[in-house]
Amino acid sequence: MLFTASQLKQLFPHHQGQIPADLEIHEVVNDSRVRSHNGLYIPIAGEKFDGHQFIAGAVENGAAATFWQKETPLPENLPDALLILFVNDTVKALQELASAYRKEVNPTVIGITGSNGKTTTKDLTKAVMQTTFKTHATKGNYNNHIGLPLTILSMDRNTEVLILEMGMNHFGEIELLSRIGEPDHAVITNIDGQHIENLGSKEGIAQAKLEIVSGIKPGGTLIIDGDEPLLTSANIPVPKIRVGFSGENNVVIDHVAVEETVTTFDVGEEAYQIPLLGKHHAKNAAYVIQLAMEMKIPAETIKTAFAQLEMTKMRFEKHLGKNGVTVINDAYNASPASMKASIQVVEEMKGYQHKILVLGDILELGDFAEEFHRGIADAISPEITAVYTYGHHSQYIHDALKKQFPELPAVHLKDKLELMSHVEKYLEPENLILLKASRGMKFETFLEQLC
Repeated sequence: MLFTASQLKQLFPHHQGQIPADLEIHEVVNDSRVRSHNGLYIPIAGEKFDGHQFIAGAVENGAAATFWQKETPLPENLPDALLILFVNDTVKALQELASAYRKEVNPTVIGITGSNGKTTTKDLTKAVMQTTFKTHATKGNYNNHIGLPLTILSMDRNTEVLILEMGMNHFGEIELLSRIGEPDHAVITNIDGQHIENLGSKEGIAQAKLEIVSGIKPGGTLIIDGDEPLLTSANIPVPKIRVGFSGENNVVIDHVAVEETVTTFDVGEEAYQIPLLGKHHAKNAAYVIQLAMEMKIPAETIKTAFAQLEMTKMRFEKHLGKNGVTVINDAYNASPASMKASIQVVEEMKGYQHKILVLGDILELGDFAEEFHRGIADAISPEITAVYTYGHHSQYIHDALKKQFPELPAVHLKDKLELMSHVEKYLEPENLILLKASRGMKFETFLEQLC
């Protein structure tokens, strides 16, 4: 149970409906097509549709209550037993309800943001925390002003640790999410060019990510990328724990080695291993190690959790493709830093005769698109056999490569079928193919053809 009808009426006193006071609300949904058991339906007015129009379907699928924006006319023939809670704004009401529920359950809250690595860090954190505590975490991309409240409202009442991933596109969004979640511990994984189109500069991105401190509880901790000057130099009213490769950090990552299926590294006197490839993942794991230390989880428990890790899909997934070729699908999302990191990992992987990159556009870079795409070429070394680019802005990767490595086979294509006809000649057991682009490029269609 989330709430009784009486509790909802106290929170939102303007209401109607012939409702028994002991009615229990078990779920919160914002999709009228989703089946629920005594659900609270949240109709949201969007650009293309208004959820208020689908109240009948929500009731048919189990909704016992609904928020309702006051200026929206009520349709006829609604059941008398439907609890209608009138609010000025259904999204704000959802956020208020999530805050109230989070305060009532009172778990330890961990907030995670950053340009890259926040979902990986969230998955790692969940794996470690659930060894010791009843844990609930953001699923999928439920990390915005609607998804985060829904994540809170989907946790069980006996939840001890709540892990909230916080995403953003504009200033003010992380501040809102942090105030809803009120984290005890927060992590900023890094700062990169993602969303620079909306935030104007890397300094603007740092400022936006640092909004997470606005909701941190008194005595809370902020764990940051200690190798990023924009974070280490920030003047904020919260103690910072610096994590990174530099010896100046509070938590130092050392002896990183990328092997065929794992990355090994040291933190302090402990040696760790994660089933993820890349130096950047060692840093993500180090954030989690520090979080675990804050929660008094011992090192051996952390190591066991890392070994049993389950990751969100499309993040450096290794697949066995046609004719035994190895395909790395890292097409969940992309930023300049994450694309360079993925390329670096491929270059470090041993045991392959040919390594082929299939790269697509990095979106949301605005006026910086050419600069950042050209910069990707700097990460490509002679370890790479061939590079195929697809999209619009990825043309700049191709152009920069041709200047730096005239002999390297590099082809830019605007047709997916033609691109695959080039890549198919590398479908051999000793070869490796990387797929990397922003989610909007839909590179998973390439995976379907290669596997």
